[in-house]
Amino acid sequence: MSLGNAENLELEREDIVHEDATAQKEVAGKSPVRIAMGRLIHDRVAVACMVILLLLLLLGLFAPLINSALDIHADFESPDAPRPSDVLASDTYPKIGPPYEPFTWDHPLGIAPKIGYDNLAVLLLGLRTSLLVATLATVFSTIVGVTLGLVAGYARGWVDSALSFFIDFFLSFPFILGALALAPIITTRFGGEESTLKNAELLGLVGVLVFFGWMGLARLVRGQVLSLREREFVQAAQVIGVPTWKILFKEILPNLVAPIVVATSLALPAYVAAEAGLSFLGIGLSEWPSLGRTINQALNYYDSYPLYLWAPVVTVMVLVVALNLLGDSVRDAFDPKTRR
Repeated sequence: MSLGNAENLELEREDIVHEDATAQKEVAGKSPVRIAMGRLIHDRVAVACMVILLLLLLLGLFAPLINSALDIHADFESPDAPRPSDVLASDTYPKIGPPYEPFTWDHPLGIAPKIGYDNLAVLLLGLRTSLLVATLATVFSTIVGVTLGLVAGYARGWVDSALSFFIDFFLSFPFILGALALAPIITTRFGGEESTLKNAELLGLVGVLVFFGWMGLARLVRGQVLSLREREFVQAAQVIGVPTWKILFKEILPNLVAPIVVATSLALPAYVAAEAGLSFLGIGLSEWPSLGRTINQALNYYDSYPLYLWAPVVTVMVLVVALNLLGDSVRDAFDPKTRR
């Protein structure tokens, strides 16, 4: 073999070794969360759902500004709002827009019969309420579930037995009965002032959702901790005298990011549907604009005024489906073995 060929082979070998080292360095430098986010970005379903959710989030977040810009009103408290007699006919149906008048951009979704509120304004504020309730319930239930799950999984003896019984007991308690019992209590206790009742209803509904929503995550975290507490890094931390709270939150909790993120992403649509369902039944929010409450009011007009009913129904459906599909994509990204 000539000297030139030997030098070329040596240079090619060095290039291959350098490329392999660079590739290994890039792979080794990525955390599991970063790898999962990369999978999410390349998932078309996840990207489409994120775009839809971002749009709905912006519509709900800026609902008052949008209503003000479009000059539409969800009540008659504003001096600029029309009077009920200006928008409603004697038979309680609207004078403007569907179902009996031509479409108008002044009220794209029409006027609500009997009450005379603009349907688009109520829908945007109801979307804001649903997102607010679902977000608060998800955050607080995650905090409670993760904390109790960590303690139950790491502790031994009577502490683990007591917390496990506590979790199983709440799992067996019927959710609807608890909500039915709490709603009249709140209304009776805080029914004197409208503003106080309004805040109490919101906090009470979030409390009910958290009260009956933390147990599944707690059981999931407990099961993961039962495995992690026997690992070498946890035992080493125990031997050198690391405090228990540091072992729980500095050693074990970072290894639970993936299941917690997945459980949280799947809890959001459940809370959105629960809020709409409770408001539809009349045991949720009565002083707040709510999609479930609007659906309840529109049931009597499903044949003569279908737009009044289907606008909030489709909004709830799109929001819940997008959250569910995004939750499935998050689960697949963090656990490749379950990928579709």
